[in-house]
Amino acid sequence: MGIYSSESLQELRDKIDLVEVVGSNIDLKRAGAHYKACCPFHNEKTPSFVIQRGDSHYHCFGCGAHGDAIAFMMSYLKMSFTEAVETLAERFGVRLDTVDQKEAPKGPRPSQLKETLNKIGEFFHFYLLYTDEGQSALTYLYKRGLDLDFIKSFNIGFAPRGDAPFFAICKELKLSAELLEKSGLIKRRDDGKVRPFFIERITFPICDAFGNIIGFSGRKLNEDGFGPKYINTPETPIFKKSKTLIGLKECRRRIAKEKRVIVVEGQIDAFRLIQAGFNFTVAACGTAFGESHVHELVNLGVTHAFLAFDGDDAGKEAASKVGNLLQKEGVEVSIIEMEKGLDPDTLLRKEGPPAFVAAMENAREYLRFLVSYEGERVNFDSPAGKNEVVRSIVARIRKWTHPLMVHEGLKKLAQICQVPESVIDPKQGNAPRVYVKQSDSARGNHIDPDRILEVDLLRWVLLVGQNNKEIPKLAFSNLKEDDFFVAPCRRIFATCNELFEKNDVLDLLTIASNLSDAEQQQFLAEILQKRINPERARECLAETMQKILERNWMHRREEIKLKIQSGTLSEDQVLELAKEFDAIKARRPKVEV
Repeated sequence: MGIYSSESLQELRDKIDLVEVVGSNIDLKRAGAHYKACCPFHNEKTPSFVIQRGDSHYHCFGCGAHGDAIAFMMSYLKMSFTEAVETLAERFGVRLDTVDQKEAPKGPRPSQLKETLNKIGEFFHFYLLYTDEGQSALTYLYKRGLDLDFIKSFNIGFAPRGDAPFFAICKELKLSAELLEKSGLIKRRDDGKVRPFFIERITFPICDAFGNIIGFSGRKLNEDGFGPKYINTPETPIFKKSKTLIGLKECRRRIAKEKRVIVVEGQIDAFRLIQAGFNFTVAACGTAFGESHVHELVNLGVTHAFLAFDGDDAGKEAASKVGNLLQKEGVEVSIIEMEKGLDPDTLLRKEGPPAFVAAMENAREYLRFLVSYEGERVNFDSPAGKNEVVRSIVARIRKWTHPLMVHEGLKKLAQICQVPESVIDPKQGNAPRVYVKQSDSARGNHIDPDRILEVDLLRWVLLVGQNNKEIPKLAFSNLKEDDFFVAPCRRIFATCNELFEKNDVLDLLTIASNLSDAEQQQFLAEILQKRINPERARECLAETMQKILERNWMHRREEIKLKIQSGTLSEDQVLELAKEFDAIKARRPKVEV
């Protein structure tokens, strides 16, 4: 997270128009001095979601949802706190200054890079549709079955053959060489001269989840031309291939709502499915689908993924690897199997959307697919062949992160392979094993239990406290600032308590603007990143508070014991401390609910 100054965050809070933010995502209707809508957070027929004119908070009288613009974007659009802040800053023209300008990143701001790329995207699109040179590219796209609606929907363009048109438009738009270079639109040759990065290529914009162009993928028009068939914008401050998902702009909302996703290999496959109504489809960008992509989907709440890869050997191998990454993180995986030589784009062009719906309905469970795929490499009918396949898959399952997924996966594998569960998992019936992520154990990271406990408590207060005032009231009546051992947690708790006493609400942006220390802002972003189940808020909050109170109670007793044993005190002092120890021991703390 950027370490933003209190002044810039406060300026952002003052400039945000909540009606504009919410109204661009759901249908708000004006009713006198307020705006109403059917609540986006629960199913209802009569509108109970209300925003008072000029207010900075929404409220639902049906389910109790309550919050500011940041809370809305986090809850409805599944953004992180940082994404919400930076998106709103761009939207309302607020520059987020860093706390220490000496540490501020040099060069153009991300918003300037995105603005530059958006303008060049418009130029490429215009050049494809309205120039003689673009007609050959347009003809090629038509032959590939991409009609004009498709081309316009996804802003497909064409980069000119020569340098002159590109540099002419850059001069007209007053785009500096620094902006162009930082955006990945030009590259420097060995002699110091610059040239456009994309030349004589069909361009497909790569957008972030909010519609801003962050890069391009370019396909060469002439198969005999120089370079690979596809090239992508080099990595820039705003474009990281390992974290970029094609199609998220069009599909983010539905993916978050339905908690399911279709993953395909190429951007044409993704665009074709999105246009056909399957607007919960994504693809990786110029790289293999990896752990970072999986985490993006998990953060959106995805629980079920359909993999629709090409029907060749490479597609099956990719399905095997990507399916494992998703299952490892607790996402159920189904494999949409394609005939050899088919991909989603071809299937839709030949047989239409009903054929793809049928393919989804007939998708295979990941483990059934995996057994079949691994079994093709050996004689699965032989004891040795079956043993090899089972051992290989068991080793893979044991590396999954979630114990329940491991347990159920081994159980399912036994059913599929028609062998006793005791053969698959000899330790069945013993105490459940604890599975630790390999990356954490390999690094030997130090785990601070105090930090985990206090961050957990703050998460309940901040994420549920906006909708349910009883949660912060419960926390503030049982705990005080001194009960926190971790300094940033202590400061955030004190800030929340102070603001709640003043306004009886928790406003995330106001809380952030009151945290001028870098570590505190980073803590806040970390706290708000993890998803929680609000239905268990009261129970979990009480349990966490009890742990904190008991920790402090035991800590105080240990402090007294060490003083007594130090040998530096008089008999009277030892006697007083012993009385204090007994008094504390007799008063075991208990949460007042």
